[in-house]
Amino acid sequence: MKFRFAAPLAGLLGFGLLLLSLAPAAAQLFETKAAQAFMIDAETGTVLFSKDADRPIQPASLAKLMTMEVVFNAIKSRRVTLNDTYVVSENAWRTGGAPSGTSTMFAQLKSTIRLEDLIQGVTVQAANDGCIIIAEGFAGSEANFATGMTERARQIGLKKSTFVNATGLPADGQQTTVRELALLALHIWREYPDLYRYYGQKDFTWNKITQRNRNPLLAMDIGADGLAIGRSDASGFGIVGSVSQGGRRVIAAMSGLASDRERAEEARKLLDWGLRSFEKTEIFAKDEVVGEAQVFGGAKSGVALKAKAPVVIFLPIANRDKLTARIVYEGPVAAPVEEGQPVGALRVWIGDTLSQETPLFAAETVGVGSLPQRALDAAKELAVGWLR
Repeated sequence: MKFRFAAPLAGLLGFGLLLLSLAPAAAQLFETKAAQAFMIDAETGTVLFSKDADRPIQPASLAKLMTMEVVFNAIKSRRVTLNDTYVVSENAWRTGGAPSGTSTMFAQLKSTIRLEDLIQGVTVQAANDGCIIIAEGFAGSEANFATGMTERARQIGLKKSTFVNATGLPADGQQTTVRELALLALHIWREYPDLYRYYGQKDFTWNKITQRNRNPLLAMDIGADGLAIGRSDASGFGIVGSVSQGGRRVIAAMSGLASDRERAEEARKLLDWGLRSFEKTEIFAKDEVVGEAQVFGGAKSGVALKAKAPVVIFLPIANRDKLTARIVYEGPVAAPVEEGQPVGALRVWIGDTLSQETPLFAAETVGVGSLPQRALDAAKELAVGWLR
């Protein structure tokens, strides 16, 4: 596959972008103690920060985000209701309940619990017994439910996450990445707004025992309203958090932190930086020409490119020189080219992080050129094609 980088984009120059630089991009604009971290703007999905975001990690209790996605999807699809009830089996009680010594909602053995109460137990208290009760009620066994979790993860675009149980308790083969955890959180927030609210609930009482929400961000008065924390021996302390201020929302996932305290502080700093350090800017209006791709064998040597919607990016306020943009396409594009045909993409980097990729389409039709034109293009391709 051969890729070409389009000619400079004059429309971007006013924003101080370094165009078409093929050298390695600059270092990160933010430093964190987390071994892995990933942050996105919720409205656009723009990547604001990425550090080793695709390294597989053990999810620990962060796996419960996928458990809840399966539950929320079943509710939205009307396969279950919040008033459905499920029985507490001995396995759920012993493995995730009071005898387990793990996060629990203290469900009583052989009692019956409404789905809404189980959801609150999981989202507020990270209840392992709640997860197992749901899994057994939905799929007959936790193993069957975990298979469904992985299948559902693939359906929503999570390619690396694999689940072996519903709780995140240590198990061979169970893994995810901070990128996919953040994307999962974004998906939950977008798809299930009426159910997402449970993640911001301050506390929950069950079996006459009140427990505070385990997410440390909720007590910081920074606009946080979810989502979850986790810890494993292999991956350290992790968190997925969402913060909304002034009409903007950012979502971050972090792993590999050394303690509860470090996790809370590093997450707060990253989310605060994400909200304060970028300026939303429209760089191309709808149907405005973004650049040009070279055409092979056409009546014209190039074809104008445009996006289907306005192109909006997040510019670093203090480090605009750290932002680069390139048009990338496989080419030269063979004629004929039809208007609206997908051709390439506009890729934007912040430091060394690929922040955004916008598909680009032909803004015009370019027909097949004359025989002399095609012969000249063929000669040019023969002369320089080997250099790509």
